[in-house]
Amino acid sequence: MKVTKLVSTCDIKDCPSIYATDRGTLLVQGETPTDHGLQIPAHETVVEIPEELVLDLIRKGLRGA
Repeated sequence: MKVTKLVSTCDIKDCPSIYATDRGTLLVQGETPTDHGLQIPAHETVVEIPEELVLDLIRKGLRGA
């Protein structure tokens, strides 16, 4: 899978980020919350990212980042 960083909250590798893949999907890097109370299937997960990260992606354009 080819992964391209679209937007991040910083320039190092351990910050919330959104990536595009060559599969036409997005990968989201963020904190793994434990207090959400959701029932998530074993093959899925939930990550928490700052709102500003998504807003920045929208401002830059999904593929134009």
